[in-house]
Amino acid sequence: MDLSQYMTQVTADDAIVWRDGHLFLLDQRKLPGEVTFLELNNAAETARAITDMVVRGAPAIGITAAYGVVLAGGMAFQSSAEHWKEVLKADLECLKRSRPTAANLFWALGRMEVLIKGLPEAGDPREALLQEALAIHKDDIKANRHMGELGASLLDVDSGVITHCNAGALATGGYGTALGVIRSAYKRGLIRQVFADETRPWLQGARLTAWELLQDGIPVTLLADGAAAHRMAQGGVDWIIVGSDRIAANGDVANKIGTYSLAVAAKYHGVKVMVAAPTSTIDMGIACGSEIPIEVRGEDELLSCGGRQIAANGAGVWNPVFDITPAELVDAIVTERGVVLSPNEKKIEKMMANTPESL
Repeated sequence: MDLSQYMTQVTADDAIVWRDGHLFLLDQRKLPGEVTFLELNNAAETARAITDMVVRGAPAIGITAAYGVVLAGGMAFQSSAEHWKEVLKADLECLKRSRPTAANLFWALGRMEVLIKGLPEAGDPREALLQEALAIHKDDIKANRHMGELGASLLDVDSGVITHCNAGALATGGYGTALGVIRSAYKRGLIRQVFADETRPWLQGARLTAWELLQDGIPVTLLADGAAAHRMAQGGVDWIIVGSDRIAANGDVANKIGTYSLAVAAKYHGVKVMVAAPTSTIDMGIACGSEIPIEVRGEDELLSCGGRQIAANGAGVWNPVFDITPAELVDAIVTERGVVLSPNEKKIEKMMANTPESL
């Protein structure tokens, strides 16, 4: 199926598309040089797309996995109309193994599993599964827009911000988390300058964040990852604004590798740190950051860049994808339920239990 017949112009908000029974992902590995979609037809292809970074960003991973369940449910019903739930179990496990750190993956799959339990054993599940996946997608966009407004309200006029990795529309169902805050703040005239870390080894900042911001007409200046502290020392940076792949119950934050060092430098220079993420990213079953599983990926991601070897032969590699920023280095966690200032376990628990807009 050719998606181009439906879309005259592709934006970052179109990264995940369900159309006429087909799932399409904007292939983020090829941006910004090539804008192309990958069609997925089953759970195995969906899991592989998540693992291989066709789609990345915790909320986007969760949404994609939910659509993967729709594909898997249809195939399971066609295979065995009376025992489709049993057939579906292997595909659910396959999707769960695709990325270990992103809390939204397990949250979305858990939501789909709750629905599956309540469906009839011999009924066609496809429409019910699709409506749930569409609701997860729609709810994420709505949450991101609300987070954008809440986060923007924390910024003063003429603010300078640094962001790390990509927490924009590409990493979510649309609009973005950290970049959603930046988009909303820029529309209000609050942001003077956005600096984006290039974010090795996948260069999500250089390839994806810069592409998104420029699409919105927001000026962006790229930084080598190691330049952020020196940039803060020059003045003119007021906030670090990032997303998250998992937040522990005490407010410790797992995010793209390099976030921790960015937060340490921000503390020294008096720069505030904001984490924008939906409550589906908060894992109340994990007490602190040390309990969050950290994905370690292959050595080729560091030994090469763009398919070309850049490292000396024989060099060893340690390639953790995420690091943990302790809650005491975070000034604000912004979710769709509200803003938690100086987060700790008690404040996170209170926010998760109700829906105030500031704690």
